[in-house]
Amino acid sequence: MSLYAEATSCAQGEELRFRLLDAGGGPIVVEDVPSGGVVMEDVSSGGPSWTLKVGDDWPSSLYRAIYRDTSAYFVVRSSVPASPILVSVPFPTWEAYNRPGVPGEGLYQSEQPDRAVKVTFDRPGAGPQIEEWELGLLRWLGPAGYTVDYCSGLDLHGGLDLLSRYRLLVINGHDEYWSWEMRDAVEAFARRGGNIAIFSGNTCWWQVRFEDDLRTMVCYRDATADPMAATDPGRVTVEWPSDPVNRPENTLTGLSFRNGAGCWVDSRVMSQESYTARFAGHWVFEGTGLADGDPFGTGAIGYETDAADLEWVAGVPRATGRDGTPPSFVVLATADLSHWRRYGKGGAATMGLHRLGAGTVFNAGTINWGNTLDDPALATITRNVLNRLSHPPTTPTWDPIGPTPRSPLDPAPPLPPPTPRSAAVEPGDAVAVRALVCCENRLYAACSDGSLAVRDVCGQNLPWQTIDETDAIALAAPREAHGGPPAGLYGVAPDGTIRYRDPVPARQPWRDVSRAPEGTIALAAVDEGLFAVTSGGDELWHLPIRQLGTHDWKIVGPAAGAVSLTAMNGRLFAISADRILVRTVERHDAGWSDLGPAGGHTVLAATAGRLIGAAPDGALRWRSLTQPS
Repeated sequence: MSLYAEATSCAQGEELRFRLLDAGGGPIVVEDVPSGGVVMEDVSSGGPSWTLKVGDDWPSSLYRAIYRDTSAYFVVRSSVPASPILVSVPFPTWEAYNRPGVPGEGLYQSEQPDRAVKVTFDRPGAGPQIEEWELGLLRWLGPAGYTVDYCSGLDLHGGLDLLSRYRLLVINGHDEYWSWEMRDAVEAFARRGGNIAIFSGNTCWWQVRFEDDLRTMVCYRDATADPMAATDPGRVTVEWPSDPVNRPENTLTGLSFRNGAGCWVDSRVMSQESYTARFAGHWVFEGTGLADGDPFGTGAIGYETDAADLEWVAGVPRATGRDGTPPSFVVLATADLSHWRRYGKGGAATMGLHRLGAGTVFNAGTINWGNTLDDPALATITRNVLNRLSHPPTTPTWDPIGPTPRSPLDPAPPLPPPTPRSAAVEPGDAVAVRALVCCENRLYAACSDGSLAVRDVCGQNLPWQTIDETDAIALAAPREAHGGPPAGLYGVAPDGTIRYRDPVPARQPWRDVSRAPEGTIALAAVDEGLFAVTSGGDELWHLPIRQLGTHDWKIVGPAAGAVSLTAMNGRLFAISADRILVRTVERHDAGWSDLGPAGGHTVLAATAGRLIGAAPDGALRWRSLTQPS
């Protein structure tokens, strides 16, 4: 061990100095790690230091200088971004695993009394672990057609300016040790619209501090021993979710090692594990050919995994959020690793994604993802994530949130007599969704077979439950009552009768309360009134909800060819000619504005800043009213 770099990264055109602990001199070879290509060789050195002059034309990459028996790793950063993708290399974690078991010199083993609490980067030996968790993805990117820029994990410490130049940050392999400043920068990047792809496990588990101009890393692993506990408890170097830090890492990453698993005894076990697809209709799985329940990614689950706390709804997993996982988290795949308690730590692995501010965070939840990209499904998923999250959308995107009550759907089959139902709606029957409405955090669907189905409003592909009968061809739900009729579901029957029922997920009586204009095909409730669209989408009508008994509807303007109508936050939204239209609720011709493509959806609902659409292909999707990432 005779060589180390005085920094973990430098920019193109800069110099990087190395220290040689063996003054005898000799050749130094510089190699580009992802490609394996030699950049420089036979550079003679004699003395305690050697300076590398990095050319302006050196690609941003991970490199290593090889001197005798030692490799010193470093990153060359782009002086001007050459890609929207920035890949972080976990130098803090590499240093944490340097010299394990050496008293006073290594952070490991983590509970041995003579472990170090401070380690220096000014020494040889730090680099990929023997399993090379990071290198598989790095070697795959170039041949797969991706040009990416690189940074050291230390560059993320106060690195918001660096991150702001990129669209996507990739966290890869085993990125376990993070400083408070690293988290602040990465979270701010996402909240401002940057995206994060985590192909890593055990991610952001320990908090560390840096001293000596980032050349010393501090990690006590014990709050009682860390002197910072008395002066700045949030900076104590323990696990992020532990007291007194209490900043769970999954508020950023979506997943946590608390729910994950570890296999440290028998590595053969890892090679036998696989994920199970849980939301195969999601864009992440597009092109994989997988269906819900299919196994995939055998061997991708490395020796440490991250997971979310889950509940199961009729066989579909849903994040509970009890552990800090954001409410927007969508579970895409799972692996039950409870049997790993025999080999280290029982738990699970979860793959999913969530929104963080204006950004999206994808998390594969495993340490060995990059080393198994010869698996076609994993390679396709990786491409889908990189392609989607590295480029801003040209139009608002509709994200899948599950199927409509049944599929495939007929465009508008004749309405049969209502039949009692009480079981969960199964896929495969031909049922069209006639109307959707959101009320009290639930989504209701009036279906062409005379059923009323319900599910929670969220991004997870939850099953529908059939709860009642209805002949409604349009649904509406006031946001709140205003001294008149109660807030609940209002449905328009084919003969124009308006009926009301309480918004509970169980059988309830419908009662007649009014009549809609002749030929009504769509209904919305907003601003203490009902709005209706009549056949052909030619006219928009209004009736104050307190005057339901009068049937005194007034025309307030053209309906712009609307085939579906909904309301939210004092605005009306409509589908017309596969476009989303919006107007205010003035009782005159206020004019309609275009919000972009309807994405093939023919039925519309709205809630909490999102539009929800049902399509004839049996898909249920939603989009934000603001531009998604």
